[in-house]
Amino acid sequence: MAVIGGGVIGLEMGSVWSRLGSKVTVIEFMDRLCPAMDKDLTKKFQTTLKKQGFKFKLKTKVMKSEVVGDGVAITTEPSKGGDQTTENYDVVLVATGRRPYTEGLGLENLGIQTDKLGRIDVDSHFRTAVPSIYAIGDCIDGPMLAHKAEEEGIAAVETIAGFAGHVNYDAIPGVIYTFPEVASVGKTEEELKEAGVAFNKGSFPFQANSRARANATGNGEGYVKILADKTTDKILGVHIMGPNAGEMIAEGVLGMEYGASAEDV
Repeated sequence: MAVIGGGVIGLEMGSVWSRLGSKVTVIEFMDRLCPAMDKDLTKKFQTTLKKQGFKFKLKTKVMKSEVVGDGVAITTEPSKGGDQTTENYDVVLVATGRRPYTEGLGLENLGIQTDKLGRIDVDSHFRTAVPSIYAIGDCIDGPMLAHKAEEEGIAAVETIAGFAGHVNYDAIPGVIYTFPEVASVGKTEEELKEAGVAFNKGSFPFQANSRARANATGNGEGYVKILADKTTDKILGVHIMGPNAGEMIAEGVLGMEYGASAEDV
């Protein structure tokens, strides 16, 4: 099985089919998996998936695909250009991202503007170019997450009602539902470096924790990384890989929402 796209959806579906016995090859245009996530985290994640039998073709772009008999022939070449190669797969999953479904809604007739990806332009209060029309969730900029849309919906309604609606985007987590799970909230190390923010970082492997090893169901691998402001010790980002990471990240979210320090947790 070939998975085109090494993002969240591709890895989640690939993980399912891998555990069901399929041999999975992930083809990704970028030089690493899930480029928006913390680099240390995704490196360890890729290593874990390799141990499960995943194969990866990074910095590779798909040029064409053709159904041949009961399979699919995929032609690829390096992202920067080069010699093409063709390989055959039984089945192909295309997971190269999603776009908002805003075409055909007549938005242009109302004067509502969209960007080149079809996302509706809104201000900081979720108002469109038409003051009486608001937009939230997957049809505007930002991660396509249900809980992000819910927070924006509440904030938009509070604004409409005359209150101060607000969404703390630094406290909205994202989870990759593979096995083990991967979860993140807040800034990555790369983002902090780019912004010139001085920070401390701490990391710890699950293998060094006896309870984590005892609780592991077939996979004791895991990793936790916390980023905190160098001066105030305020938590700026939490990144976890391991069984039930999707539940454990909630502690980081709650701590960041309350402005906790790394020492507090």
